[in-house]
Amino acid sequence: MTAIDGSAAAITGAASGIGRALALELAARGCDLALADRDEAGLRTLAAEIAKVHQRKVTLHTVDVGVPPEIQGFAQAAIAAHPRLGIVINNAGVALMGTFDEVDQAQMEWLVNINFWGVVHGTRAFLPHLSKQPEAHIVNLSSIFGIIAPPGQTAYAAAKFAVRGFSESLRHELAMTNSPVRLSVVHPGGVATSIARNSRPGTGMTDNARRAQSIERFDAVAKTTPAAAALRIIAGIEKNQPRILIGNDARYMDLLQRFRPGTYWAVLARKIEKMAKAGKQG
Repeated sequence: MTAIDGSAAAITGAASGIGRALALELAARGCDLALADRDEAGLRTLAAEIAKVHQRKVTLHTVDVGVPPEIQGFAQAAIAAHPRLGIVINNAGVALMGTFDEVDQAQMEWLVNINFWGVVHGTRAFLPHLSKQPEAHIVNLSSIFGIIAPPGQTAYAAAKFAVRGFSESLRHELAMTNSPVRLSVVHPGGVATSIARNSRPGTGMTDNARRAQSIERFDAVAKTTPAAAALRIIAGIEKNQPRILIGNDARYMDLLQRFRPGTYWAVLARKIEKMAKAGKQG
């Protein structure tokens, strides 16, 4: 098991969504926190909420994970403030809406710099410190779109598949060297966060009605709360689970693509449409 009580955790993308829920739950379990996000005001609000209930050491770090020197600076500051830091959660991520021909190269690079390279740079920055601890854990957030790849998600799926491949290969390397560092890769299904509403439209996406419909469909099918996602991730950390699927939808899609690896989307498209309609009626 990876111990949480008495440890410290570094979390990127901590000001909202799953990152925020993780911070709250880890604090409740006796973990100190180094919280990073671009949203400085959101971090301050979160820290104040934690302070009302839990007497934990919390440090705040304004960081853009798409900028490698900022990640390195975050790691140095977090380790200096929390010498017993043993958990790193590379959670920060963004979304991009549009088909491949609607998204320009600069936009794809923006997303990959955050969603993939942010994970790689975060892992590299903290790994030397973690390797010196009696036990430590890295958690890298992929997505169910790191297992399946729907239309309209070329950049996002590419980055999340890359997170999965990087994480699985590194986990095997750590095991081969008997490292004290464990690694989990997380594949959430639909989690009710603001990622879809905050997504950037592709430069060639001019159909605002389609964008609004996509956001509405996401809201209708995203049934898992950030709090439930955080509990599942923490259970995975405690049990040293290498792969963490979140939500019945993620488990269903994972199984479906195993049975129909080349033709799963036709089935999923019909199911998502039915769920969206049911959500509207509900």
